[in-house]
Amino acid sequence: MNEMTFSEKGAYLKGLAEGLEFDRASAEGKLIAALIDLCGEMAQAIDDLDATVDELDDDINEVNEYCEELDEDLGDVEEYLFDEDYDDDYDEDEDDDFDPCEGCEGCDGSAGDPDDIRMMMCPHCNEEIYFDESLDPEEIVCPYCNKPVKEDEE
Repeated sequence: MNEMTFSEKGAYLKGLAEGLEFDRASAEGKLIAALIDLCGEMAQAIDDLDATVDELDDDINEVNEYCEELDEDLGDVEEYLFDEDYDDDYDEDEDDDFDPCEGCEGCDGSAGDPDDIRMMMCPHCNEEIYFDESLDPEEIVCPYCNKPVKEDEE
């Protein structure tokens, strides 16, 4: 046998009360009738809340499934980006060990004052080129593409 909803139970109580044929005009009859009506309204509200909770539960399950799919996809991306081959090719401390003389034109590797080093972009290959300020930019050749670099005049 199916379990009755709260609304059905409220309607059942109302039917029982009507079968008793109590006097609705008496003080006790008014109280019983008001309580039965209140039970019916509360039962309907509970049934409505149960339906809303069921819908929300379905929505939560759908969101959880979507999050699991995203987590799996993110795992695939992490595996692609951070696999062992990638870790071997990249040194995290590499950025901390920046050497302005790397790719520097006209320098013997023993740069003096870092304030004397200038940087410009090669107009041909768009690589950063570092050079000593004492050099004439018109005479610099890009160490990446081997083309002459001329600084833009403003």
